[in-house]
Amino acid sequence: MEDPRRIAVELTGYFPGAVGKITELHAVYYHDHWGFDISFETQVGRELSEFLSGFSPERDGFWLAMLNGAFAGAVAIDGSQAEGARLRWFIVRPELQGAGVGTALVRKAVDFCRAAGHKKVFLWTFKGLEAARIVYEREGFTLIEEHEVAQWGSVIEEQKFELAL
Repeated sequence: MEDPRRIAVELTGYFPGAVGKITELHAVYYHDHWGFDISFETQVGRELSEFLSGFSPERDGFWLAMLNGAFAGAVAIDGSQAEGARLRWFIVRPELQGAGVGTALVRKAVDFCRAAGHKKVFLWTFKGLEAARIVYEREGFTLIEEHEVAQWGSVIEEQKFELAL
């Protein structure tokens, strides 16, 4: 049976303020749920800004999910990595998690990787983000590495997922 909360979202590219919205959503969500400190927020903002400054549409992807004109989530593909395309900055507003927004974003990213000729997509996440893990595994990603790290003011079990294309 289809989830009654599933909604249709529009996927779009960059718009003014997107870096701030993505950074804020990451900072607030991960602070509230995982206790991450300011080092996480500054890393997201810095690395996302650097990514967009060097964005190449042939190798990189950047999508924002919009619902009724409001920001709902984001995902990016950094195609400059030597080991394959890296899926990054995947996030969905908490009240929309489980409604299909994340699935639409990750599917768009993976489809882009195939069309761009990337041979592999990988991502780094951490244990405990089960809703995201379900989305990744549905798209064919498999867990290939796990280790404990102390970062962002917390200790997490970092995980690497990969998808061969």
